[in-house]
Amino acid sequence: MYQKYQTEALVLQSRPMGEADRMYVLYTRDFGLIRARASGARKETSKMRYALQHYSRATVGLIRGVRGWRLAGAIALETSARKDTDSVRVFARLSDLVAKLVIGEEENPYLYEALSQTYEALIGGWEGQTFPSPAATIEIVAVARILYALGYISSEALKTALFTHTAYALEHLIEAESIREDLLLSINRALSETHL
Repeated sequence: MYQKYQTEALVLQSRPMGEADRMYVLYTRDFGLIRARASGARKETSKMRYALQHYSRATVGLIRGVRGWRLAGAIALETSARKDTDSVRVFARLSDLVAKLVIGEEENPYLYEALSQTYEALIGGWEGQTFPSPAATIEIVAVARILYALGYISSEALKTALFTHTAYALEHLIEAESIREDLLLSINRALSETHL
């Protein structure tokens, strides 16, 4: 008998498999990046298909089998449906970056929180609407935090408090804008090292 795990997950990508199945790329709170197969998820009668839309957050049931992870249920916590398309596009780019950079399954609480807070700021709706173009600044900070979580950027090199937390308050975006050039330089250098 296989053990069933419950965890919170962000749906980063998916692709069809076989006649009615779908393979999902999820970033989970407890297991990091995983790929899990959902049997029958493409059928109209599937309850999971609505909870596992691209760029949504869900509580998922997972079973680790001989051939990898299988989804055994999902409950939507929040979906990207009917949200600002620019914000969804930003989160889609971040999802692709994480899917490309993270190799293997490993719990990374900082990275999960960074993605989760970014999701809240972009998809949930950022509160500080007085800030011009918050999505662009949030994207820069998010990419820097992803690279920091994976060891590509050092917090000491940038001398900023942006890596000591994962929040997106107005003062954090103002700080990010004040060091924008340094952040972009560090991001570009780190991305060139990844050979993406």
